[in-house]
Amino acid sequence: MSTSAAKLKLPSGPSRHVYDVIVLGSQVGGALAAALLAKRNHRVLLVEHDGMGPGYEHDGFMLPYAPFVAPPLKAMPAVEEALNELGLSTAIGRALRPHAPELQLVLPRNRVDLPGDAARRRAELTREFGEAGEGIQGALTGSAAQHEATDAFFKEGPQLPPDGFFEGWKLKGQIKEHPALEATPRLAGEDPALSLVRGLLPFLVHLEKPSAPLAHTRALSQVLTAPSTYPGGMDALRDVLTRRLTELGGDVLGRDNPAGFIVEELAFDGSKFSGVKLVRSDTLYRASCLVTATDSGALRRLVTDKKHNRGLLEHLDQSNIKSLLFSVNWVVPEAALPRGMGELVLVDTQDPELGPLLVQQHPARTGGKDVEGVRVVCAGAFVPATAREEGEEHLRALAARIDEHLDRLMPFTKQHRALRSVPYLDAGGVRGSRLMPHPLYSFETEAFLGVTGLKQRTPAKNVILAGREVLPGLGLEGELLAGMRAARLVQDMLKKKDPLKG
Repeated sequence: MSTSAAKLKLPSGPSRHVYDVIVLGSQVGGALAAALLAKRNHRVLLVEHDGMGPGYEHDGFMLPYAPFVAPPLKAMPAVEEALNELGLSTAIGRALRPHAPELQLVLPRNRVDLPGDAARRRAELTREFGEAGEGIQGALTGSAAQHEATDAFFKEGPQLPPDGFFEGWKLKGQIKEHPALEATPRLAGEDPALSLVRGLLPFLVHLEKPSAPLAHTRALSQVLTAPSTYPGGMDALRDVLTRRLTELGGDVLGRDNPAGFIVEELAFDGSKFSGVKLVRSDTLYRASCLVTATDSGALRRLVTDKKHNRGLLEHLDQSNIKSLLFSVNWVVPEAALPRGMGELVLVDTQDPELGPLLVQQHPARTGGKDVEGVRVVCAGAFVPATAREEGEEHLRALAARIDEHLDRLMPFTKQHRALRSVPYLDAGGVRGSRLMPHPLYSFETEAFLGVTGLKQRTPAKNVILAGREVLPGLGLEGELLAGMRAARLVQDMLKKKDPLKG
């Protein structure tokens, strides 16, 4: 697994104990919110708390927790504007690299590449599926363009999810002006190849069962334009934002910080947030408001004053984890991989419990350097969230089932395997709650456009959510949009002058 070229170097400790805003958590939306607020002249402290780091180490190899696929930056125009403000859009856009080929499908009787070039893809589909290939080509082409029809809506910065009657009324008016938000998915149909492509969706979003057109189309459409990889995955992307935060004068408490980064509890003055206290520290870092970018379950555990924060806890209780992405890593010589195997493979396992298997290749890394001629093959499938509670034997059985599918995908590779590792079993020293790089949620809230989860404003008026549970149906774009809106909400709350507006 690659990491960012320059190792993130952070100050030895915070420069102060009182801030305008504290951002808690390691999800990418929080890092974006923190960087934007620092750019807009706010005093910001980012406390990573649940940071997983750039993978985990096993027998000297740095390994990924799970496959991670991203859309090209151009497919997320509103996010691109925010990164332009930070001066990062060019660097991030260049770092996002399409897989080669962009996507490979493996079905029981078919194996087909889906290159980005339309003519090559048509030829490949026709070769493999005959006359049906033309219909598959049309559906894929239409789906890959479908997100463009809803770009204008998201560039308007809609209050999504809305907070209260008036925001909801305004949002419904905006939705009426953009009928493409309710457009029928172009990947409909029972063709096995199209069904398998639809199976990519859970790896892109955070909803257990998307039920509305936008939740089925936007994230999948964005990725199908060019399924891309970011060197180092989501953690490296977050590190770029975190580095920019420090350049803008913000402070960071992260994994390498001697002052620590694990929060013991949140302090409140009645129901109003007042600060955070770290484990084994007497220091209380105070702020006027809190932006959280951690899962609601982790946040619940930090609220020790249950009596005065019942409303906040009930708000967080509306989110439930239903499934998690369970992965297996193989470290193998590149020469042992089947000829023609792609960097990103979606496998129809024919297993009703596992569903599709997403397989992604990474350069093997040890000692901070790529190992020439050695690859990490990371394969992931979704399993019920209860799997962690069923014990190690059950987890080993799940891993063995994934091994069987990898063995069929890559015959004769297993005998050359240098290492086999399972994050949930072998990521030593990582707290269990952090071994959820990609959970799927259900919510007890109204799902506007089928993509929303928890409202960003909470009953604790100065606590704002910016995690993946806000816009779970939009995947990576949703996390970043939640961070952008959280920054705006903080500005409204603090009424501090924005230097960019004179």
